[in-house]
Amino acid sequence: MPSVGGGESALEHTADEWDAQLACACRGDGLEAAYQPIVSTAQGTVVGYEALARFPGYSEKNPEAWFAAARTRGKSAQLESMALRTALKGRDSLPTNCFLTLNVSPELLFSQDVRSVWSEEGDLSGLVIELTEQSPIDSYLKLEPDLNQLRAAGALIAIDDAGAGYAGLRHLLSLRPSMIKVDRDLIQDVDRDETKRALIEMLGTFASRVDAWILAEGVEREGELDALVALGVPLVQGYYLARPGPPWASIDVGLAHRLASRQPVIDGVTVRALLENATTATSVEHAASCFTDDPKLSLVVLLQNHQRPVAVLDENAARFGVLSQGMRVNVDTSISEALARSMTRDEPHRFEPLLVTDNAGRFVGIARMERLIIALSASTLQ
Repeated sequence: MPSVGGGESALEHTADEWDAQLACACRGDGLEAAYQPIVSTAQGTVVGYEALARFPGYSEKNPEAWFAAARTRGKSAQLESMALRTALKGRDSLPTNCFLTLNVSPELLFSQDVRSVWSEEGDLSGLVIELTEQSPIDSYLKLEPDLNQLRAAGALIAIDDAGAGYAGLRHLLSLRPSMIKVDRDLIQDVDRDETKRALIEMLGTFASRVDAWILAEGVEREGELDALVALGVPLVQGYYLARPGPPWASIDVGLAHRLASRQPVIDGVTVRALLENATTATSVEHAASCFTDDPKLSLVVLLQNHQRPVAVLDENAARFGVLSQGMRVNVDTSISEALARSMTRDEPHRFEPLLVTDNAGRFVGIARMERLIIALSASTLQ
């Protein structure tokens, strides 16, 4: 069961050491499973877990090193099948209405070792089989019998790392997955990258047409989560929500409440539909320190008393104390009205993000001009 992320750098082992340790791990010695929660963005609840192989009984902890060594020595099927069995030990106690995802290399689906795991389980309802990107798929036709048997037994099929490696459009079309996991490279800084947002939105449209779910993995920042929620991505996982751990962990109560209490987007006609969080500061000096702490930060919102926004600062403005009054709009202002008001600003500041406030004038987020323009353009085409 290949696992991406975490672990130490691969340690050097001799061939004999690897052979001996792989033999032990393939018997289940020193091999454990960790479970990372998968969260519904609409409900703010854990709806599933991904099982990840861990090797606490050995000096080498990195799962990637273990599965690479197994591939080199022809032990992939034995190690993956044992990792699957280890993960499935806790299946009987899986919370009601939660699914369990298991990683499998596509080329091992028709190995007898892996097939025996499914036979032992019988009913596979509630399991999601993730086809990982460890190697290219030479023949989709060759996979069909095993995929059909898995579906017939109740399992769902997922594609891991969509948008990276070999998981291209042909991959999506040929495998007909029920779940599409979006690669971490596309999720990283999605709140700061319009191209990534557009691609994720495209994947979401594709998924809805083929009756599949989108799952964004590797969410590590609040801004990334908020952007994904705004894009309508239904499922998320990552260190920001919860790290892999024992079965069956929950997420932070405050985070769950914040997700569940978000206002629903109605037709996308107001600024509320495009709202995103931003780093805030209470002084110019504070703002400057925010840029120092996060070199990737693009802007900071300056707040005054009672959480009222004053200005949008970039790094130079914060460093030199150059302030210009930002434009504030109410969260329920229509997109067309917000754009019309924006065009009245002085030309140097015309395309700065808008400062969005609630009915009491308190800061609730920003609305970027490019997203307002895209949303208005889309509404006029409908």
